This record gives sequence, structure tokens and C-alpha cells, in this order.
Amino acid sequence: MSETIKYSEAFDELQQIVADIEDGEIGVDELSVKVKRASELIKICKTKLTSTEEDVNEILKTLNTE
Repeated sequence: MSETIKYSEAFDELQQIVADIEDGEIGVDELSVKVKRASELIKICKTKLTSTEEDVNEILKTLNTE
């Protein structure tokens, strides 16, 4: 997961994969690859959200001590 990708890009790609699966646009042969990619994108989004939450909590702590 050394990929540098913005949260919004990862989320958009993930939404596209889900839409393609729902629309039946992904064949059986490609499904495994897309599910693996979706898993990677979910991890990227989760990591970025966790990091952002930690940053915001630190900022709020700093503001509360002033």
C-alpha cells in the first residue's frame, strides 16, 4: 500500500467498481481483480480517515488547553 492516492480518488474508484459490479459490467474473470482492488482502496480510505481523525483530535486537544 505504498501507493500515493488521494482519499477522494480512492473513494471515486471504489464507487465505480461497486457500480460496475451492480450493473453486471464486470465479468467473472475480472471480478477477482476488482474485488482485490476494492479491498486495497478500502484500506487506503480507512487509513486516511483514521489519520485525519487523529489529527483533528490533536488540534482539538490543543485548543482546549489554551
